[in-house]
Amino acid sequence: MGQELECRMQYQRRSLAGKAYLETDHILFRGEERVKIALKELKTVTVKGGVLTLEFAGGPAALELGAAAEKWAKKILHPPTRAEKLGVKPGLAIRLAGAFDDAFLQELRETVTAGKAKADLIFLLAPDRAALPQIGKLAGGLKPAGAIWVVYPKGVNAIREIEVLDAGRAAGLKDVKVASFSPTHTALKFVIPVAARA
Repeated sequence: MGQELECRMQYQRRSLAGKAYLETDHILFRGEERVKIALKELKTVTVKGGVLTLEFAGGPAALELGAAAEKWAKKILHPPTRAEKLGVKPGLAIRLAGAFDDAFLQELRETVTAGKAKADLIFLLAPDRAALPQIGKLAGGLKPAGAIWVVYPKGVNAIREIEVLDAGRAAGLKDVKVASFSPTHTALKFVIPVAARA
């Protein structure tokens, strides 16, 4: 989710100053002490007077977030789907390159469109570095404000992040975001630089 905020945290009878980070599967507090709270371990999430209270096995922890407390609670209780994190919305022209799993195809449902029209989003599944030359060809099928997500396995020698970045940049694209696609795969988002959009 990528939210971060300077705040105070009341935890184990102490008041700690630092920064709180709301990530996809955990909240991390860094300051006088480091505390990591897995979202799956939360028993309750409440907000009162700008304070987000998290009940968990090692808690409770109360984060003084002010106006952001309600927003954080909503994101914790109703996290965005993978498709939402990747910018998938109804009505977008979406193309796939590669054999994606059935779960992802189900998430996309009827959003994926075929035809010769330019795409808003293109997803390339790159199991190894040999798939990376496709980026340049696929970029030609993007709408000016469109994006290519390159999905590749994490922590393998067959393809590394720097190789994905280099291939996207060599195709004239700019890398703008990274997202966790699954426990085994990462996704890197590339767009056409604003100056190069027709």
